[in-house]
Amino acid sequence: MARDLESMLDAMLDGVVLLDARGEVESLNSEACRILETSTEAAVGRPIEDLFGEDQSTAKLSRAVLADGRAVIEREHAVEGRQGDDLVIDVSASPLFDGDELDGVALLLRDCAIQKSLRDVVSQREALASFGCIAAGIAHEIKNPLGGIRGAAEILGARASDDKSRSAAELIVREVDRIALLVDDFMVFTPGEDLRVAPVNIHRVLDGVLAVTAHEKIGANVEVERVFDPSIPDLIADADRLSQVFLNLVRNALQAMEGEGGKIVITTRMAFDRHLSLPHGQLGPSLIVELADTGPGIEAAVLDEVATPFFTTRPEGTGLGLAVARHWITRHDGTLRLESTPGVGTTVRIALPLSRPK
Repeated sequence: MARDLESMLDAMLDGVVLLDARGEVESLNSEACRILETSTEAAVGRPIEDLFGEDQSTAKLSRAVLADGRAVIEREHAVEGRQGDDLVIDVSASPLFDGDELDGVALLLRDCAIQKSLRDVVSQREALASFGCIAAGIAHEIKNPLGGIRGAAEILGARASDDKSRSAAELIVREVDRIALLVDDFMVFTPGEDLRVAPVNIHRVLDGVLAVTAHEKIGANVEVERVFDPSIPDLIADADRLSQVFLNLVRNALQAMEGEGGKIVITTRMAFDRHLSLPHGQLGPSLIVELADTGPGIEAAVLDEVATPFFTTRPEGTGLGLAVARHWITRHDGTLRLESTPGVGTTVRIALPLSRPK
């Protein structure tokens, strides 16, 4: 029966810690081990205070339940990570009774990052659906008359009797072509194009992108550092679309440091916490790619808008590079997040599921 209970606890998506009447760890499941960065062997038999390091608020919560027998819930509690970023968890502590006698405490630990990841994926999918409807309408209303405008301008240029009129006609043709290219770029948001997925080595994709940008003038004074995890397996993805994503992101970083110089650090690693792959609901490990630059950074007031189509802070920019990157990452059931500090730099963090549902 103990084996059955252990299996059931390990199957739960939340962390579970069972304490005895003395406040010592009686058992914990695999998710609790992940959240607390410990193991069953290291934790069982130790007082609850030993599990939470310097921050003893959860331990105090448990002791309070042992003292008065009343359940307590604490929302969005920060747990200091020993080997990485801090976690934010919801904690509930419930008393356990043996008959009428208080016999222990059951702690339930829920990683808020999973819920946040779910909300981010849903939000990005909804935004892309809206962009797709807008893109289809724009393409229909703009592209049809563009051909006529261009043709009329060419006729005017051919019939012009002076250089000024010919220059004006050529300007119209160039601007029409520029608008047509923008519309073509925006068409990426329309639904219907399938991904061509196959096993992909993410490091080959990144090396290919860096080989292209190494020959561009904007990268002349920028140092690029690779911090790659060689143990990462192939992921199932569309290599061409991922190349487009990272080419846009690297160029954005180079443009941010153009003329001033700086450094780009590209890091790859595995995240063994669960990745929820909507709409299929399958769980599995994720591949994390972080691209950090030492550019001027992005003001907090516009950080949430920079991935919106046609929003740009550069006079010569189209405002589509980051939006297209987020589109293709979301199509891969992944997420793209931005973190930036003005005067320090910007980090783009991409999470991709290693495998796609069949």
